[in-house]
Amino acid sequence: MLPNIYEMSLLSDSQRLSTVLLFLFIEMFIDRAQSAASQAEIERHLEMGRDLLARGQLSDALTHYHAAVEGDPNNYLTYFKRGTVYLALGKAKFAVNDFSRVLELKPDFLAARAQRGQVYLKMGDFDSAEMDFMNVLRMDPNNDEINFQYGRIEPARDQWALCLDVIHRGDYTTAVALLTQLLEMCPWSVEIRETRAQAYIRIGDRLAAVSEYRSVNRLSLDSTEGYYTLSKLLYDLGDSAAALKEIRECLKLDPEHKDCFPFYKKIKKVDKVHTETQLALEEQRYKECAEYAEKLVKLEPDVPMIRYNGKQLLCSCMLKDEQYTAAVGRCREALDIYQDPEVMCDRAEALIGAEMYDDAIHQYREALDINDNLQRAKEGIERAQRLQKQAERRDYYKILGVKRSATKQEIVKAYRKAAQKWHPDNFQGDEKKVAEKKFIDVAAAKEVLTDPEKRRQFDAGEDPLDPEANRGFGGGNPFHHFQHGSPFQFKFHFT
Repeated sequence: MLPNIYEMSLLSDSQRLSTVLLFLFIEMFIDRAQSAASQAEIERHLEMGRDLLARGQLSDALTHYHAAVEGDPNNYLTYFKRGTVYLALGKAKFAVNDFSRVLELKPDFLAARAQRGQVYLKMGDFDSAEMDFMNVLRMDPNNDEINFQYGRIEPARDQWALCLDVIHRGDYTTAVALLTQLLEMCPWSVEIRETRAQAYIRIGDRLAAVSEYRSVNRLSLDSTEGYYTLSKLLYDLGDSAAALKEIRECLKLDPEHKDCFPFYKKIKKVDKVHTETQLALEEQRYKECAEYAEKLVKLEPDVPMIRYNGKQLLCSCMLKDEQYTAAVGRCREALDIYQDPEVMCDRAEALIGAEMYDDAIHQYREALDINDNLQRAKEGIERAQRLQKQAERRDYYKILGVKRSATKQEIVKAYRKAAQKWHPDNFQGDEKKVAEKKFIDVAAAKEVLTDPEKRRQFDAGEDPLDPEANRGFGGGNPFHHFQHGSPFQFKFHFT
């Protein structure tokens, strides 16, 4: 047991000297033992990192290289190994930092300088890449790989200048092609990718711009402007949920951001109503669904695709609620914003519900023009054709909603009610077209059922207003004016 301070004071000078030397020896022994243990731990991390790297498990390998760097922060080889992992993961900034640290510790390490030069080139930093490559070639002028990479810098500079010139002249399509070529050499360049994203926006390809800005944000790591721009693009595309996710990333970096915070509040409100509308539709609460959809349209009158979402959901809600006439119009309003073949099929189903089979078939065919593999449209055409064949013989009693034994007075009363309901002057747009057909059918029903002879023919299985069926009765069609031209070329009397 080592003596304490009091005991030391009782020792002679020679004894105290011997004791101090003993202390120093023990301390040195402990330090060496700890150092040996620490070095063994570092070697273990390096070995595991190499093993995981060989198996392609880069993220796991990186964890062990982190531990090795922390254990020995002055070992340039450990930094170099970690830098190569960062490089393989596409984490350019981190790779540059590690290679720069290597060169601080060992300035003549050419492999690190060559690697850093290649990262700079991929990042589009032509000046820094050129400097690193020149330094490598001074020491190793016959390095074929570095000579090749060095030779690519000047043409890349020229192409970047050409891209900027083409954009200045407003030729964004050509700019996209040139920038795409340049990005094959500089895939980690934030500036070049942002430029291509803006060019995509100019030519109307917002989906490509979204993809580009996602890459920009991955490369930038901390760009509030990138998240804000991406969120706006997604919102303009009608994807409020994805826009909300991106704007939250901006607020993580800056909770009071002057653009992101107010935009976040706006998107959150719109996305909440959108979600409530979809939920009401799924839960078959169709009346609430329609109310929410109307609210969504009013919330955002200035963004077409958000309005489209509201109109499309309104179309679906009314279709499911069997409000066919209204659904036809709402679906058309959605299609006026965006030609979605699924919405075309919704509208076709509403037209079938309104017994407008020719129009339904035409709408299904328009959907197939956009997506010729849309099975719903193919099956819809077959269904509409079957129903049309079944409906070719109109049931006049059903049209007026009266029994086959109804008196003339009951028939006239039912006619007045139906005619007032379906008078075309009460409707607009697509709904007016539905009403015109209904109005003609109502008038035809009254014409047949209030005329004893025509009613007798109908009850016998003949349609007196069908030209084909009427050939045996003198050939003419006494109601031909309802089947050609406008129904407003004559007057109807509710008597």
